[in-house]
Amino acid sequence: MKKLTALLAALILTLSAGAALGDGTDALDAILAKGVLTIAMEGNWQPWTYHDADDRLTGFDVEVGALIAEGLGVKAEYMETAWDGILAGVDSGRFDIACNGVGYTEKRAESYRFSDPYVYTEMVLVVRSDNEDIHSLDDLQGKKTANSPNSTYAMRAEAAGAEVVYVDTLGETMALLEQGRVDATLNAADSVNAYLAEHPEAQIKTVLSVAGEPVAVPVRKGAETETLVNEINRILEEARQSGKLAELSIKYFGRDLTHEE
Repeated sequence: MKKLTALLAALILTLSAGAALGDGTDALDAILAKGVLTIAMEGNWQPWTYHDADDRLTGFDVEVGALIAEGLGVKAEYMETAWDGILAGVDSGRFDIACNGVGYTEKRAESYRFSDPYVYTEMVLVVRSDNEDIHSLDDLQGKKTANSPNSTYAMRAEAAGAEVVYVDTLGETMALLEQGRVDATLNAADSVNAYLAEHPEAQIKTVLSVAGEPVAVPVRKGAETETLVNEINRILEEARQSGKLAELSIKYFGRDLTHEE
């Protein structure tokens, strides 16, 4: 009997893994069956996803993930991982969705299915306080920037002709910048502002501010995720209409980023 129970348990795990990897099983049905929504995030990118003074995971996208899970009627399970593993994990089925300030781009949309945008970001160009050579994206030609691999900021820097030094966290980015090991960084304005609020002594300055990418929820691409994306869109729209999204945006960013300007 014990052997039979063990075999059945192994079979269930195998079937669950197969469903997660995209065997045609409806993604929403699979999530509802297990009662858990696995949400990928970095956990070290303030104010999107980070740990507070008591080491509790918090942030704008932590609460957005909770909203989505609650709307689906399941438990939110947060999975912290390095940025360059987030989208790959969504693609493989390791994570159901990602909530980590993921910018929508046409290039990414070729590989992933995205929800409707729920906030709109501002991108800033940051240099050392004593830098007088860089004032625009054109000035990045031949310069070094620091960014997470495969981020939209890294892509924008490379498109401007910069050599990108890959890092895992914003703290590493700022350390390289202040040490003069890179010339600049492109990043989310609100993340840079949050960093400066915690490190007012940082010898950095913003020299340019432009519109960034709209932020959306990526899921694995395929017919099996269509109902899941529709439900996520419904939940996000209800949160927008109720003012909950704007409330969260003001809480973490100090302003309402839920409307495209």
